[in-house]
Amino acid sequence: MKHLIITLLTLAACLGPQARAADTVGDNPYLNETPAQHDARMKWFREARFGMFIHWGLYSQAAGKWDGKATSGAGEWMMNDMQIPDSQYAKLVPQFNPVKFDARAWVQLAKSAGMKYIVITTKHHEGFAMYPSALTDWCLKSTPFQRDPLKELSVACQEAGIKLCFYHSIMDWHHPDYLPHKPWNDQANANPDFERYVTFMKGQLKELLTNYGPIGLLWFDGNWENSWNYERGADLYKYIRGIQPDLIVNNRVGQDRNGIAGTTSGQERVGDYGTPEQTIPANGFGPGVDWETCMTMNDTWGFKTDDQNWKSTQTLIHNLVDIASKGGNYLLNVGPTGEGLIPDASIERLKEIGRWMEVNGEAIHATTASPFDRQLPWGRCTRKVEGDSTTLYLHVFDWPADGKLFVPGLMSAAQSAGLLADANATLKTETGERGTTVYLPPTAPDGISSTVVLKFAGTPEIVAVPIFQQDDGSVVLPAREARLHGATIQYETTGGRDNIGYWLNPADWADWDLAVKQPGKFTVTAQIAAPALTSFELSVAGQTLRCGAPVTANYDAFETVALGNVEISAAGKVTLSLHALKGGWQPMNVKSVGLKPVTANP
Repeated sequence: MKHLIITLLTLAACLGPQARAADTVGDNPYLNETPAQHDARMKWFREARFGMFIHWGLYSQAAGKWDGKATSGAGEWMMNDMQIPDSQYAKLVPQFNPVKFDARAWVQLAKSAGMKYIVITTKHHEGFAMYPSALTDWCLKSTPFQRDPLKELSVACQEAGIKLCFYHSIMDWHHPDYLPHKPWNDQANANPDFERYVTFMKGQLKELLTNYGPIGLLWFDGNWENSWNYERGADLYKYIRGIQPDLIVNNRVGQDRNGIAGTTSGQERVGDYGTPEQTIPANGFGPGVDWETCMTMNDTWGFKTDDQNWKSTQTLIHNLVDIASKGGNYLLNVGPTGEGLIPDASIERLKEIGRWMEVNGEAIHATTASPFDRQLPWGRCTRKVEGDSTTLYLHVFDWPADGKLFVPGLMSAAQSAGLLADANATLKTETGERGTTVYLPPTAPDGISSTVVLKFAGTPEIVAVPIFQQDDGSVVLPAREARLHGATIQYETTGGRDNIGYWLNPADWADWDLAVKQPGKFTVTAQIAAPALTSFELSVAGQTLRCGAPVTANYDAFETVALGNVEISAAGKVTLSLHALKGGWQPMNVKSVGLKPVTANP
């Protein structure tokens, strides 16, 4: 994985839909598939929603330390970050002997967590093949471990009904023909030949695609250096799908992926789905766009002894629900040790996720994105359409104390309402002019997320509901009610937060709809946390305020700032938006925006 800090700094401003395979190259029969053929090939991936990422290599043996010094970066980037020459890094080879590796235990852990596929590193950027390759000695056959973990995983996955998938790095710090050459690499050829390297890479991919049975997908990475380009990516896509026509390939087979945004745009697009990294897009990418967020449980992909900054089970489950509600997949990483063991902290969290999925998995697997135009104030929604019926799964993170769950904009009466945790529960619903209220029992079935099930005949009517003025004419626009647009901006709830955050890209923006019954002049305020000077624009009713944020101690230290006055001259629906001023932008968090009527002097 490329460093998150690097990808944040290089994030592109433009997002666009991921091209279907038929849109990329014109002369390959495997690319010129019909929409129906494409949908059939993508079917299992779209229904899976949850998978396990496994980063395992020589770096796992080092565990983030070299000569007694800890790397400051991720475990799998240690060779590059600490500039360890090949001749020295090779000392890890005779040490690597993961005799505690148990393929069935790994696969069973994934399956019990509700995961439907596994993506394992067959070769990371260090260039070391995690199987006995016939094309190089820089592979597992040179270690004391004389087994083939990919073969064992293939058998275990077939037994368990799990899709086995392979990660393979385009970038290679070891191979003497790879370009650009790393100055600390002491294994380079005097006359390196990148074409020879590409031939070698294709040879390894052919081994992987012919020796381990049908593979679900190939997950490429390390595609950002200038030696790789669209033409090479398109050729490689054509080559591997010529070996396995049903193979799914991520967009990192091509050259561009818009940094952590992960979804390419423009004409030079290759691959079947987008790959946001360590981030969840604010609103997904819309209908017809397949994508998958890959994310660590702590801060590293490869095993690193010193990294104990683990995400809570609640955060992981909320991430899974959030991603499914936006039409994406969640690829959650584990980093096994050099002994072949998945860390206990990962196992503990996966078992807890599994217990939740036993009850709520129906509301994740084979679902599609929420039909609501913005995030629901108490949680998320996923949907299933089967024949002439529709099921809405309401994932309730915040159980209402008064037992009334209001679903804004849901204008159709449900045929039935119940709970996934209690098959015998029948819930009362009531539909009014602004939406539907579901009457819940006093106690939530699950403290992390409970699922309410609403069933409808046909397609339920859902309308956009603006935020209404209060009796005194004021309006409060909370972060949870905002529509968020862009690559990184998101609504934060972890650690007790309740704000728009991760506004890292100045092209991202937020807006709210409000219903004005009492027009007039208003003072506009906002609750903002911004550790550095930043500027932004607020627009409403054809007026724009150029604003500055208060400089606060940190991103959790919110201050209320007056932004100016605006006049709304007519009753009706109005949109208020926040945009960055690109010339003076620094990230900020926003908890709310308020409008208060200006009272005339007596």
